[in-house]
Amino acid sequence: MIFQALSVLSPAGSLIRSGRKTIDVRDWQPPTLPLHNLLIVQNSVPLSDETPADDAGAIVALVDIVAVRDWTPEDLEKSRMETYQNGFQAWELTNVRPAAYNRFVPARLGVYELEVNPKYLMLPDGAYNYVYPEESQSGLEKDATTEP
Repeated sequence: MIFQALSVLSPAGSLIRSGRKTIDVRDWQPPTLPLHNLLIVQNSVPLSDETPADDAGAIVALVDIVAVRDWTPEDLEKSRMETYQNGFQAWELTNVRPAAYNRFVPARLGVYELEVNPKYLMLPDGAYNYVYPEESQSGLEKDATTEP
């Protein structure tokens, strides 16, 4: 199954997953709105033009983004940022659903397509099954094969 995804630097994904971060701050706007069922991929490597991907990302949430607007000083608490800078965009995160996936996934720049096997994707509403394969009872593994 193909989802759209957005990578965030740790600990932002955990804050989004827990509902403590409801605004993500970016210097760009998404290609289209609304974005429904957007996977949030948390990674620990700052991404840039020099490092455009991190293969050890973790799916932490599924969200909707229905509005993007100018970021304001009043958004500091909701964005979990310490200081305000003019000229950024506030992406309003709604319908946040914690998610888990027992495979590493790539974190990339921008909004990108990510193929995941729904067999291994867990959401709280039970929309997808979550079954650890026999060989991965202890958690995340690199997925060497793409499963349909």
